[in-house]
Amino acid sequence: MDEKIKILVKKTVDKIYRKVNRENVKEFHKFGNNIGIGADGTPTKFIDKIAEDVAIKFLKKQEPKLNILSEECGFIDNDSKYTFVLDPVDGTRNAYRGIPFYSVSLAVGRKSISDIEYGIVKNIPTGDVFIAEKNNGAYLNNKRIAVPEIPDKEMLSSLTLGINSDDLTINLAKDNKVRSLGSASLEMCMVAIGALDFFVVGREYMRVVDIAASTLFLREAGGFVTNIHGKDLDMNFNLDERSSVIASCNRDIIKNIINQR
Repeated sequence: MDEKIKILVKKTVDKIYRKVNRENVKEFHKFGNNIGIGADGTPTKFIDKIAEDVAIKFLKKQEPKLNILSEECGFIDNDSKYTFVLDPVDGTRNAYRGIPFYSVSLAVGRKSISDIEYGIVKNIPTGDVFIAEKNNGAYLNNKRIAVPEIPDKEMLSSLTLGINSDDLTINLAKDNKVRSLGSASLEMCMVAIGALDFFVVGREYMRVVDIAASTLFLREAGGFVTNIHGKDLDMNFNLDERSSVIASCNRDIIKNIINQR
């Protein structure tokens, strides 16, 4: 990946990080306000809008100009072979409810998750930075990391529950120590560093903007990301496609999960 592009990704993530933290002090009471409908067809919250706007405004002034795919504005075609795949705030509900677990996620690739070359997930409340480059490893706060070779004896998972649960995740919740944390990008990064042993979204629910950077991060850390059928996850760069997700430190765990369907 061209160094100029990597620098641009880092600066864009930092712009969003700083903007959201500033507004958290001044305008937190507005974070959950609905202010329109995004390109993905869901309501746009105040926090989503301010985060995306600062990124788009910054990128318009920068070189090189890459295409942009983001959940509120949709696809911006700048006639580039590369696309920024951006979720300005992953974990919006956490953010406007005051739960300190939400991120900015930004990846760069050509057409799909499988060709993503560089990605960053940044935990906005804590400042922790998860960076991955294809074939060059995964780094947490500039320290190279890898998934544990053997999961914990008492495995800890994060599952998508509530209105987005299904029979698989409900069954998994009965048999494992479980969390449901509300930010897929960070939950997948937690698998990569060994804080969680696996993460499952049983329904065809996740969009590419949610998980593009974290999929690269987990794979570069030595982990695996599939759908609930066990097929290695790949998604095109658009807002229409949805997928289930199993993210784990090894394939044996994934096989065991699939066998419970």
